[in-house]
Amino acid sequence: MLGEAAAPLGIDLLVSDPTPDAPAAPVARDQVVGAFDDEATIRELGERADVLTFEIELADPDALERVREETGTPVHPHPETLRTIQDKLVQKRRLQDAGVPVPEFRAVDSADDLGAALDDLGYPAMLKAREGGYDGRGNVPVENPADVESAFAAIDGPAMVEAFVDFERELAVMGCLGDGEVDTFPVTETIHEEEILRRTVSPARAPPAVSERAREVARDVLDVMEGRGVYGIELFETSDGDILLNEIAPRPHNSGHWTVEGCHTSQFEQHLRAVTGLPLGTTERRCPTASANLLGDVDERQKARLHGVEELLERDRSALHWYGKREVYRLRKMGHVTLPGDGDADPGALVRSVREAVRPLTFRN
Repeated sequence: MLGEAAAPLGIDLLVSDPTPDAPAAPVARDQVVGAFDDEATIRELGERADVLTFEIELADPDALERVREETGTPVHPHPETLRTIQDKLVQKRRLQDAGVPVPEFRAVDSADDLGAALDDLGYPAMLKAREGGYDGRGNVPVENPADVESAFAAIDGPAMVEAFVDFERELAVMGCLGDGEVDTFPVTETIHEEEILRRTVSPARAPPAVSERAREVARDVLDVMEGRGVYGIELFETSDGDILLNEIAPRPHNSGHWTVEGCHTSQFEQHLRAVTGLPLGTTERRCPTASANLLGDVDERQKARLHGVEELLERDRSALHWYGKREVYRLRKMGHVTLPGDGDADPGALVRSVREAVRPLTFRN
């Protein structure tokens, strides 16, 4: 999607991916085949590109820093930002120190540590691997003391535990750092199941004061970040109407995919504008918009064949985004569907409509 946004701006995209002829290859100028954390691959990119950015947290910040220093090619967001965000404990401590409201948390290095922390925080709680977790992987709920040993064994490494947040809804704000510019996209409501984002809608079904507070917290988060780009900022709206930071992604994020149809400037165009030093585009929403992820519904890894597309496209305004992944497996994100509404469309009705729109889509034969 960065490639699709780059062409109208006259930007040539050079991508790296460990998979030959990766999904981004058809819309990019060229691809370098190599692991996300392979320094030789990053160096080749740095020698060929005018600016480096990343859209996955598996990149190596130390390698990015060395390549930046040795080639003179700028890296946005800054490698230090990636270094901070890769470790959830470091991330939480850094934001807490900056005054950003976060749930109570503790570092835990053993099952005994976890049990002691939960004696203080209480049950239930969420245990998180400090590094490498995404889409629910690396997150284990701990419901009661009997779960402590098995939960820590499932993480099998350094972790942190967060107190349970009694939230009314989950929200997200795509923040933007440009060359001396700061902005935020409209607040989005995010709906998760099994720790995986399923649907989004903007505007969020939250009181105006809560949405304004969400944008304030997002801007406070941006004050801590180094380097230009778009940042996915995930938040909790508590049952008391407060806002707490959940996590940050230093890149365009699934919770902002709706902006392609829903805003005058998409998050992908905005990220490219930011990292290349161009003026930021308007973050104004065109209309109420909902989206739904297309997740793998098969039991075993297999060739990806999507069924039901014609039925989907018979619906007015529905937009299909297929990511071009050749294999599908359970809960893998394969694409998404966006459904823009009329100017006065009810967000709740839009969520129900997009859920119905994707129901006929399946990877099962």
